[in-house]
Amino acid sequence: MGILEGKRILVTGVLTDASIAFSVAKLAQLEGAEVVLTGFGRLSLVERIAKRLPETPPVVELDVQNTEHLGSLADRVGEHVDGLDGVVHSIGFAPQSALGGNFLNTSWEDVATAMHVSTFSFKSLAVACLPLMKDGGAVVGLDFDASKAWPVYDWMGVAKAGLESCSRYLARDLAKHGIRVNLVAAGPLRTMAAKSIPGFAEFEESWPARAPLGWDLADTMPTAKACVALMSDWFPATTGEIVHVDGGAHAIGG
Repeated sequence: MGILEGKRILVTGVLTDASIAFSVAKLAQLEGAEVVLTGFGRLSLVERIAKRLPETPPVVELDVQNTEHLGSLADRVGEHVDGLDGVVHSIGFAPQSALGGNFLNTSWEDVATAMHVSTFSFKSLAVACLPLMKDGGAVVGLDFDASKAWPVYDWMGVAKAGLESCSRYLARDLAKHGIRVNLVAAGPLRTMAAKSIPGFAEFEESWPARAPLGWDLADTMPTAKACVALMSDWFPATTGEIVHVDGGAHAIGG
């Protein structure tokens, strides 16, 4: 019996089968969970990728900047499952002007977009799913260590710092509902999101050498395992935490 046996899990952010969210959805199913995906934009692409999972899950449309989508999310997900035990936030976006060394010149409009999609949406998604989590559960978000100023990451780094703070406040306010809130800070991975960051090669070149355990830029499964573990019953008293899955690089000085 898997560690998510009988649990119902909502996974956002499945773009390709190389995405972290895809590995989370796959492992969750293998560990016994019933999975529902959300998709943004061309749903047909998400539905096509969903067919590559062990079992084809339903796909529900969700634009986290659309208040109508958020307001109806519980009802629409509820058409497929009778509740939720876990929610995975794998959503992030920043306009190109907010990345790649343009920090001092990025407009507020583009910064606001990055913060809305990458930070505020964590709270929005959790609140939208709250009616389905009557028995408690876990919300897990994907992070990239925001304790440092990274090359080229710029305003997405600021958005991730906001995400880390947001997770702590959510942990405080959702605890009364029996809901745990944690983040998994992954090292750099060759996902579609990473490829959209100008200068991402700087991370690719340096990270494996910095990580004492080594780091495989193409292996999303260690990160997925951490997400699945945090949604299981094996972390019943852990909330407001950031679990680093980065080969140990965060602990080693430059």
